[in-house]
Amino acid sequence: MTQNDKNSRSAYHQAYEVIRDRILNGDMPGGTKIVEEKLAAELGFSRTPIRESLRQLSNEGLIVNKKVVKPTEKDLRNLFQVRILLEGFSAKSAATYLPEEDLNCLSKCIEIGRKGTAEEIMDANERFHEVIVQSSGNSLMIETIDRMKSTIYLFRKTVVLYNRPRLIDEHEEIYEAIKARDGEKAKQLMEDHLKEDLDFCLHILRSER
Repeated sequence: MTQNDKNSRSAYHQAYEVIRDRILNGDMPGGTKIVEEKLAAELGFSRTPIRESLRQLSNEGLIVNKKVVKPTEKDLRNLFQVRILLEGFSAKSAATYLPEEDLNCLSKCIEIGRKGTAEEIMDANERFHEVIVQSSGNSLMIETIDRMKSTIYLFRKTVVLYNRPRLIDEHEEIYEAIKARDGEKAKQLMEDHLKEDLDFCLHILRSER
């Protein structure tokens, strides 16, 4: 790889992270029209890394039809249907395959969920689900969830910042089922947990209209 190639990749990563963070932090709210030239001038990048960044953000579902995504109820339901299927299976796998080290990690995530700052809780919530998904050992499933990660973040932010009831209690119940190596129970608890997340996000979405 030449130095120019390295510089190009570096510019792409920087531009991608800046634009993604602006979307996730609400600085570019849902519905904002994306103008490539304007973003390039504003952020100080050439148009090529901006274009590559926007393509990646489109793949992740954060940009749709050159606008920042403004999820509908249907979008929300579709996202959670996929998560329920994949993460339910992953929880069942975790009950069989998750090593002691990762069990300890889940326990730590629950502890942070009860005592941490909002940002720490967000990170711990993401890590909790990530560890369980990784336990599936299915690279296609892991990649599918990974591609959805940024959109999932938007809804995870909703359940944490609006203090969804029993969020961490449900994590603990899932953890206990995995620790007890009860795959069917872990699967059911994860599915129920995500359905509660969905119902809560739908409630917030409707109340903000």
